[in-house]
Amino acid sequence: MTFSIITITYNAAQVLQRTLDSVRSQTFRDFEHLIIDGASTDGTLDLLAGYDATVVSEPDRGIYDAMNKGLRMAKGDYVVFMNAGDTFHDAQTLQRVAAAIIENRKSLPLPAVLYGDTDIVDAEGRFLRPRHLSAPRRLTWRSFQSGMLVCHQAFYALTAIARQTPYDLQYRHSADVDWCIRVMKEAERQRLPLVRVPGVVADFLDGGDSTRNHCASLRERFQVMRRHYGLLTTLVMHLRFLLRAVVRHSSFSFLETYQSSPSSSSL
Repeated sequence: MTFSIITITYNAAQVLQRTLDSVRSQTFRDFEHLIIDGASTDGTLDLLAGYDATVVSEPDRGIYDAMNKGLRMAKGDYVVFMNAGDTFHDAQTLQRVAAAIIENRKSLPLPAVLYGDTDIVDAEGRFLRPRHLSAPRRLTWRSFQSGMLVCHQAFYALTAIARQTPYDLQYRHSADVDWCIRVMKEAERQRLPLVRVPGVVADFLDGGDSTRNHCASLRERFQVMRRHYGLLTTLVMHLRFLLRAVVRHSSFSFLETYQSSPSSSSL
């Protein structure tokens, strides 16, 4: 069982070292590391000098174009994207994913996807919080009607399927959501299982592209959901998202008010 770890970089010298160290620390060693760089000028390439990886550095049309380059190059059985600043949760992560593949193959076909939970960390790698959406026990392509339940960095796709469903470059901020759904659709068509790996498998750097471009990302995600689930379902689910956000905000505001109240200190 082999993995292709794909890391996309562009002027990422400040956060890349943690990713390199995380990959290098994995106890499971049957992997290749592909680093697709967008012609960085900030010292990113200096960090990669002497590092054991396949590095391509050239201008591209954005992060998803770079990801497609990585897919075309991948030789492992499974592919996972671990971009600059993101890390595996611990040194045994790949080992646990490989063990889940082997265990599943005792009675079922090779899984199309393996997935797990994600923690959010800061630029120093310090834990901030669990990701607000948790990976479900049973995942299908319909699951993403409720949001992107599995983080991109916690989504291991069978390379044969991943390569035949490249990222759609019409999306600038949410092509990863569309890609995951299409991979899972193909898995269902081929009757291949999606397998949950227990626990956290990825640490995601807070403040990624979808955070920096929040409004544009939300608009694109609406279009992605409409494409796969239809307009009516998408409208209903976004109404639920809105109500959930209002309730969460109201509860947070109440808690802040209560904690700051003089009487609360005597309880």
